[in-house]
Amino acid sequence: MAAYILRRLLLVVPTLFGIILINFAVVQFAPGGPVEQMLAELRGEGQTLGRLTGEGGGETRQPGAGAPTQGGDGAGGGPVGTYRGARGLDPAIVADIEKLFGFDKPAHVRFLDMLRGYLTFDFGRSLFQDRPVVDLIIEKMPVSVSLGLWSTLIIYLVSIPLGIRKAVKDGSRFDVATSGVVLVGYAIPGFLFAILLVVLFAGGSFLQWFPLRGLATPGSETWPFWERAGDYAWHMALPTLALVVGGFAGLTMLTKNSFLDEIGKQYVVTARAKGNTETRTLYGHVFRNAMLLIIAGFPAAFIGILFTGALLVEIVFSLDGLGLLGFEAAIRRDYPIMFATLYIFTLLGLLMQIVGDVTYTVVDPRIDFEARR
Repeated sequence: MAAYILRRLLLVVPTLFGIILINFAVVQFAPGGPVEQMLAELRGEGQTLGRLTGEGGGETRQPGAGAPTQGGDGAGGGPVGTYRGARGLDPAIVADIEKLFGFDKPAHVRFLDMLRGYLTFDFGRSLFQDRPVVDLIIEKMPVSVSLGLWSTLIIYLVSIPLGIRKAVKDGSRFDVATSGVVLVGYAIPGFLFAILLVVLFAGGSFLQWFPLRGLATPGSETWPFWERAGDYAWHMALPTLALVVGGFAGLTMLTKNSFLDEIGKQYVVTARAKGNTETRTLYGHVFRNAMLLIIAGFPAAFIGILFTGALLVEIVFSLDGLGLLGFEAAIRRDYPIMFATLYIFTLLGLLMQIVGDVTYTVVDPRIDFEARR
């Protein structure tokens, strides 16, 4: 098993490299990079131009000072005339803006600088927030992790008992009715359900039972622990509900089908023939074999929630997490943040796949990855 884990860990490196390289290359052709945005701002706001060149009053920002050395990419680089927004501006100012954002270097040099920084988890500085990207990610990560963790736990705690019950009552009215409910929930996108919850319960048009923004009431830092915990649950209720509604269907049906497949096997018939009760047969013999795929898939399910619905749900509920951070970075073309969040999510996803494989062997010791050809 140790050799298998080592091989999988070694495969993480080329996989990460390939994903980052492809996204870096795609961004080369994306219009509206940070340099272009700055040029458009300069053409539209004379005060900004004055601050950049040091003319006029107020705070002066010197181009080239604090230029990021790692991370980032865009349409920058090349001669001044490549930017349509640069028409009518002093070429020296355009060159200083490129240097300010680190785009005065060729693309391959920027990519190699970015990779060298990523080896030590140095993602550079945000182009627009002027803060280290690592600090921003650490600051936002607890919100996304807590949202994903609670959502995944609730999905498992509801879907597994429901799936077992559906397997036992296969073909009954209960089975048909619950299948309809979970499939309807699966058909509704999480972000659309989040908007519906805001309209109904967060002061949109009807009731205002729940808060719309953040995970804590301002000033709650001084409250007793139990009041802060209740306030946290109050803020988490709607975002978590928006995520879990669409997650019940797949896991519930997987649980049901796994149990149905095991219930029809010979060892279950033998257990019943020996006089075991239905409950003992179901949970003493069937449960461990049927739950193999379900339990081992927990790490991947957790990462899946972070990858998919959490981003849009964070935007709808204004939760200051990684999803909202990545969305704002994509809008503003803040490439160090974009590539850093991509790197973190990809690395977590690859590692969680390895954890899932290890979980298989814990749940069922008969599985031996070393014996596979």
